[in-house]
Amino acid sequence: MEPEPGLTLPARKVEYLKFIFESGGSARTNDIASAFRVDPSTITKTLAELTGGGYLLHTPYHGVTLTDSGRRDAVFFIRRHRILSLMLARNGLSPQEACSEVRRFESMVSKKAIDRICQFMGHPQLGVCGEITHDDEEIAVHAVSGAA
Repeated sequence: MEPEPGLTLPARKVEYLKFIFESGGSARTNDIASAFRVDPSTITKTLAELTGGGYLLHTPYHGVTLTDSGRRDAVFFIRRHRILSLMLARNGLSPQEACSEVRRFESMVSKKAIDRICQFMGHPQLGVCGEITHDDEEIAVHAVSGAA
């Protein structure tokens, strides 16, 4: 059985993939470094690891682009974040607190748990951090349009 996405990647790598997806599916190393306030050499090493893991395609001097599996996983990571943030906001945290708190533990929550939480909440369409997608076709439309 293949390991579940997001449970095997460090939280920082998950954040990079989410950022790249939300940047239209591709990004330059310096843009990622700037957004996360880290040295470009640190980003270069991490992007190389993500490329080796099949999440990204790297084009020297142009940056990185999500592969199909990288895009699929990034969509799940964003969905997971938005569902968990909404759950916390519905239970008393401000949207900012919910978003911040979720970043501390989201990488430990499985797809099965997210699917059940989503079902329990009535498959919400909008979270505190943005739109929530629910099926592969809808996700593909959003990926093509650049919406996340």
